[in-house]
Formats: sequence, C-alpha cells, structure tokens
Amino acid sequence: MKGWITLVCLLVSQLVFSQASLKGRVISGDSALANATVGLGKYMTRSDSSGSFVFENLPKGRHHLTVTMVGYKPIHQAIDLKEEEAKSIDVKLEASDTELDNVVVTGTMRPVMRSQSPITVDVYTPQFFKRNPSPSIFESLQMVNGVRPQINCNVCNTGDIHINGLEGPYTMVTIDGMPIVSSLASVYGLFGIPAQLIERVEVIKGPASGLYGSEAIGGLINIITRSPEKAPAFMANVMSTTWQEHLVDLGYKFSGKSAASLVGVNYYNYLQPRDDNGDGFTDVALQHRVSVFNKWRWLRKKNREATLAGRFFYEDRWGGEMRWTPEFRGTDSVYGESIYTKRWELIGRYQLPVREKMFFLFSGTIHDQDSYYGNIPYIGKQHIAFGQLLWDKDLSEKDQLLVGLAARYHYYDDNSTATTDTTNKTNRPDEHIIPGVFVQHEWKPGSKLAMLAGLRYDRHPVHKGIITPRIAVKWNTTEKQVLRLNAGTGFRVVNLFTEEHAALTGARAVEIREALRPEKSYNANLNFSQELGNRSVQFLLDASAWYTFFHNQIIADYDTDPNKIIYDNLNGHSISRGFSVNTEFNIHQKLKGNVGFTLQDVNKIEKNNGKKIRERPMLTEKWSSTWSLSYSIPIHGLTFDYTGNVYGPMRLPLASEHDPRPPFSGVWSQQNLQLTKWFSARLEAFGGVKNLLDWTSAKNNDFIIARAHDPFDKKLDYDRDGKTDVDANGKVLVTPENPYGLTFDPGYVYAPNQGRRFFLGLRFKVQ
Repeated sequence: MKGWITLVCLLVSQLVFSQASLKGRVISGDSALANATVGLGKYMTRSDSSGSFVFENLPKGRHHLTVTMVGYKPIHQAIDLKEEEAKSIDVKLEASDTELDNVVVTGTMRPVMRSQSPITVDVYTPQFFKRNPSPSIFESLQMVNGVRPQINCNVCNTGDIHINGLEGPYTMVTIDGMPIVSSLASVYGLFGIPAQLIERVEVIKGPASGLYGSEAIGGLINIITRSPEKAPAFMANVMSTTWQEHLVDLGYKFSGKSAASLVGVNYYNYLQPRDDNGDGFTDVALQHRVSVFNKWRWLRKKNREATLAGRFFYEDRWGGEMRWTPEFRGTDSVYGESIYTKRWELIGRYQLPVREKMFFLFSGTIHDQDSYYGNIPYIGKQHIAFGQLLWDKDLSEKDQLLVGLAARYHYYDDNSTATTDTTNKTNRPDEHIIPGVFVQHEWKPGSKLAMLAGLRYDRHPVHKGIITPRIAVKWNTTEKQVLRLNAGTGFRVVNLFTEEHAALTGARAVEIREALRPEKSYNANLNFSQELGNRSVQFLLDASAWYTFFHNQIIADYDTDPNKIIYDNLNGHSISRGFSVNTEFNIHQKLKGNVGFTLQDVNKIEKNNGKKIRERPMLTEKWSSTWSLSYSIPIHGLTFDYTGNVYGPMRLPLASEHDPRPPFSGVWSQQNLQLTKWFSARLEAFGGVKNLLDWTSAKNNDFIIARAHDPFDKKLDYDRDGKTDVDANGKVLVTPENPYGLTFDPGYVYAPNQGRRFFLGLRFKVQ
C-alpha cells in the first residue's frame, strides 16, 4: 500500500512541477493590439488593452501558437516550453493584405486612404489573387467584378481586358502609374509580371484621361510593385498543373545603408499540345516565357526618395495544327501561329532636391514582335517614352493642388499597309510626340464633404488640342457611409492597326475607310459604399451606377464582309450604362470573401439612310457575377477557397450568313477550388482544381475554328462552271465541299478552351 501511495505522489509531483507558462504581447509596429485572438493548441484567450496575454499551467513540450485579428495577417509558429519555464514573447502582426481600407494612389496620384479618396478606386491585393493562383495577372483579373479577360483568337490565345463591357483598347494598363503597356503591347503587358513583386492592383472603372491621358477612356488598371525595403528577404512560388503547365516565381531582396533592391524572376513553361475538342488544333497556345524584374529604391537626405525599376520579357508562343513544328514557321503546308516577343521596360521616380514636393517620373519601353500567322508575317516594333513632372502642393490643411507637365513619345512600325505610304510605296512609321499639362485641386469645404476638380490639355500633331475636364464630389453621410459622384471626359488617339490583334490572324484583311478621328467619351459615375460590423466582423458594401456616351467611336466591323475587318468612325454614337454591386467581408478572420454582380447595357446607335440602328457590340455580356470565398481553420493551418464567375449571353462574330454556329453564347461559368496548408509563417502548400465544371465553348458547338481542315483556304481555289470561289458581293460560295460558305477563321471565341485541370504548388518566404 505504501508503494502505491509513493508512486501516486511521484506522478502528481511530476505533473505539478512539469508545468510551464507563456505570456506575451501582441503588437503592430510600436502599437499594442487589443482583442486579438490568441490560440495555443486547445487553449484560447484574447489580448487585453495593453496587448498582453498569458497562459498558465501548461504541459511541457511543443505547442502551436496562432494569433489572429481582423485587418492583420495571422501568425502561426511553434513554441517549445520546458519544465518550470515562464516564457515571454512579443508577437508582431503585419497589416493584412485583405484589409478593407487600403492606401490608394491611382485616383488622384496622391497617397490617400481608400475611404477618403474622392475617386472610386477598387483595390486587390496578392492575398486576393492567391485564392485562385494563375500564371499571369491577365488570368487573375477574371476574379474582379466588372472586369473580364477576353481571349481574341482560338489559335494564339492573345487577348485584352474588358471593363464594364468596353473592349480592350479602352483599358489603360500602367505599372507604378507609368503608361508603358499599350497598343501592340497590350496583348502581352499583363503576362510575365512576377507575382511576388506585386503589392496591389488598383482599378478605376470609367475615364481616367484627366490624369493619365489617352487610352484611359474606359478604365485604368494600375499594377503597383512592392517597395524593396518592405518586401521579405526571399520569396518563392512554384506551381504545376495536370496539363503540364509549370510556373516558377521568385523574389529576392538585398539592402545597404541608403539603398534597397528587389529582384524578381517569373518563368512559365507549357509545351505539351492538347486537342481535347478534336479539331486538329491546339486547345491552348503553347508558351515558354521568362521575365526578370529589378527595382531599386534610394533614401536620400531629408527623406527624399528615388526609385528605378527595369524589366526584360521574352516569350515564345505558338498555337496551330497539332503536327506543327518550328520548321513549318511561315510555310503554307502546316498551319501555325508563332509569336516571338521581346520587351524591355524602364520606370523611374525622382524627388527633386527643392523645398517644394516635386517629382520627376519617367518610363520607356521597347517592344519587338516577330510573328507568323500561317504564312503571313507580322513584324512589329513599338517604342514609347514618357516623362512627367509633378508638383504636389498643400495650400492649407484642407486644400491640395497637383500640377503636372507630361510628354509622351510614340513610335510604331510594322510590315503592313498601316505604316506604308501607298502613294510613294515607301515605309512610313507612325511617330509622334504628345505634350500635355494638367491641374487638379482637392479641397474640403466641411468635415463631411470633399471635392475635386481637374483639367487636362494635350496637343496631338494630327488631332490638335484635346481638353479633358473632370470633377468629383465625396460626401460622408455618416462616419462609415460614403457617397461619391464622379464625372468627366476621356479621349483616345488612334494607334492604327495595333488596336485589334484579331486583325493580324491572317484570316481577314484590314480596310480603313476614312481618316480616323480621336474618340471621346463623357462619363458620370455614382458610387455608394457602406461599412458595417465591428472589430471582429466587417462588411463593406459598394454599389455603382454609370453612364458613358461615346463620340467618334472606332468599331471594328466584322459583319459587312466576312473576309475583312473594316475600321471607321461610327456614324452615330454608342452608350455604355449599367449597375454593379460588390460586397467584401471578413468574419472573425475565418470567413472572408467578395461577391459581385454587374448588369450592363452597351449599344451602338448608327445612322443608316436616315434610320437609327441599335446594335449590341460583339463579345459584350449583359450581366456577369464573380465570387471569391475563403474559410480558414487557424488551429489546423488550413484554408479553403472557392472562386468563380458566371457570364450572360454575348453576341459572337459569325463568319458568314450561313454559319451554323450560334450567334449568341449561352450562360457559362468557370469555378475553382483550392486547399492551402500553412506549415509555418514561412511555408505553405496549396492545391486544387481549376474549371471544376469542365466547361469549354466547344461543348455547345459542332466546331469552334471555321474550316480547321483547310487553314490556308486552298480548297476554295477552284473554277467550276464559270463560277469562282466568291460571288459578286465578295462572299464565299456555298458548295457541297463548303456547305456553309466559310473561310478559315479562328476568331469565333469568347471563353477559354482549357478544360478541368488539377494543380499543386508551394510558397516559401523568409522575412
């Protein structure tokens, strides 16, 4: 009996004296964070007003610490506790990538909290895009409400970005505010940007020409790269799919006493042709690309800064018949579309050594494209140089003035008739300089009211003077309720032949019927946002209604002649109007998401023989919806993501009046699932399935590419009973061999042709 008593006493004493304790503080910078959720295995507590927390009577050994708080990135780390140890730690939280109120710069060119900006700006962070990892920002934008990446060719899979139903040429893409992605480069500008270097993406829906000049007539996408000193020391993201797509994205930071540098490398490889729809052509263009990015930041005396960034991009892309190999490039025996792209970019920002807050911003690009569409060559070169001097002046606590002087140099040359003097039969590159000046005044008449007025003047050598005003009013009806009214004009000068990449597929000839005039738009946008909830549960409701009137709009005519794309100014006008609603939420740092819906009415009204003809443009959906939902289980380090979109019917480009393919698409959707496992703050693994429903446009059509069996139209070259291959109106004849009167045409496309695929990847970083 005494032996048992002694054994029990020994066990009890061992348990008592093996217990340990853990205490600490939750902080962000120099500030304490109260009410943060702190978990230690099965134990749970919250930090007090000083940020402190404590766990007592803990068993020795390894424990998993989890600290979460709305608006901050969660912390997951292992804690080893020894016998009779009272361990003390500080837990530092960083602001969350999903914070509902971010700093934005795109709307006014001045850093301001999103909730305080008079211009409506949507902000999307890397954490948002991680919910559906993609090899390019182009594909990632399919998650953004009202924004749709549009594939324009079934063979080479080039595309552009539609905002609120407007075609790609109306969307301006900038990197760090610099307009270096446009015209010829717009097809590739959103590919190859290292995701590890992106801090956020800001989107303006509606004209932004008042600050950014031409091409920002329908919307603006500004990709903002990380500041080198704020980036982790090393970042890596690798991913592969069951389609044998391979992505490697790396980032590395190094710094000295007065300078810091960030280097990024993006590599993408997809070299396994697939033909799941059985038409003999690749479903997805094969791509082999590499992009190298380097950004430097210097901090000089009196906290003056200077940044310089450069990027090199190379891509070898091809699509075509499954038996195509590089030796068939440019021949007429096996059809392929082969595109070699080289691109150099330079971006800089320098704060002048003067008493006033003045900056000089500059950028330059060289874009070379060597391509063949079947046996038709397209060799294009585009050079852009941009410089802008900004004076940011605080007139008073409630008045800010922004003045800018800008100049943009544009050079474009190719081997087509677009840059040929047809009279003298000589080459004539498109080359011009557009100087501009703008002024913007922000003031706050009251505590709840903010106003903005801006005016820009640009001088084009052909179009002469172009004036673009804009106004904005922001009214805080309550502390968390904001009403915004934005109105202004936009303009777009014509960069001939580079606006519609579909024109270069070799399937249609390009005809320009008149001296094209610059397009102008008049826009009004009403936005309402409401914040709801508390520290643990947050909602942001955002609703917008817009109306845009276009004058001198240039619309590609695919209908008049199936063998041509005809460009001219619209004899009439066009209208884009609609309504969108988006809600963003964060519930206990576990359930997060975005759900959006857009309803739009886009029409062109053309005068023909005294009659007004109303028609919806090609590839324009009437409604769409996007969603992005995430649920986290911090104690197990798991996150589930469900993302997707759904689009309403859109009008499609038929190749002839006898074309049997549907003139309108049906309702279609692409949905994705992902599971992420956090092993630590440094390492996480992710995997899932893309295109869960295995939806492709081929499922609802007998064929996608017209006459895929005769891509060089060789079987149309005949003369039978005095009849040629076309009738008097230039239309292809209907024959037993060609019952629909078609020519080869890969332009019937409105959605990706890539079916269901699984993916797996790893993310690693060192702070």
